[in-house]
Amino acid sequence: MVEKKLQSASQKKMINNIIVHIVLAILAVIWLFPIFWVIMTSFRKEQGSYISTFIPAAFTTKNYERLFTNTTILNFSQMFGNTLFIAICSCILSTFYVLAVSYCLSRIKFKLRKPYMNMAMVLGLFPGFMSMIAVYFILKAMGLTEGSLIKLALILCYSGGAGLGFQIAKGFFDTIPLAIDEAALLDGCTRWQIFSKITLPLSKPIIVYTVLTSFMAPWLDFIFAKVICRANSDQYTIAIGLWKMLEKEYIDSWYTSFAAGAVLISIPIAILFLFMQRYYVDGVSGAVKG
Repeated sequence: MVEKKLQSASQKKMINNIIVHIVLAILAVIWLFPIFWVIMTSFRKEQGSYISTFIPAAFTTKNYERLFTNTTILNFSQMFGNTLFIAICSCILSTFYVLAVSYCLSRIKFKLRKPYMNMAMVLGLFPGFMSMIAVYFILKAMGLTEGSLIKLALILCYSGGAGLGFQIAKGFFDTIPLAIDEAALLDGCTRWQIFSKITLPLSKPIIVYTVLTSFMAPWLDFIFAKVICRANSDQYTIAIGLWKMLEKEYIDSWYTSFAAGAVLISIPIAILFLFMQRYYVDGVSGAVKG
């Protein structure tokens, strides 16, 4: 009887595992299908936004070449450079702001600490673009909506309120024993030395997460970039350029190049993730060992 029960239990477990793997495989196919479709479209030789078959009849690399050679409608290289510059600067500032605010709220006790966290939580419930018009007129009054200063305006928009997104990083800092800070203070360390030389080296996983999210937000944003750039085509970001390719008068001739551009903008994010992943794994293993 015991053996039969064990056999039936193992059979049920095997059946459950098979069902779970089948479901996961189906979900993986559903998730990967749009990516595969975009890649296929980026190499498609036929022009136009609609074709009768999923697999292109002929392949070409001219859709990628066209992005960098045809500047009659838009300058993809310039837009790529603008977006990369804005994303890198915003990522550096936003990461510093988030980590600094999170550390202060986790380690330093002050009078308005809880009211500030409650206020930040409430403000976080509202999407950022609700303040879009007000932000634009403030930037316009400061003279930051014309020429090359548009890049500075976008960097300020993306990084200025980054400190409100402290919740996840603060939760991570809360897991680091407070006794470490107290021991460092007794040894004569300042708060900055504790933050930069002790806390940050122990916080690699949350740093990786903050860097990735801080980079992706300006890299993929369309709303703020479109409002602030307006008709200044030399300051366009990639999101605006890709949107312009889908306008009614350009979609038939630029649709395949749009797919090629969508593939290209995923490359910096993938490179950043692969580069930062090593530090994430090292941080997790170090935390487990500690």
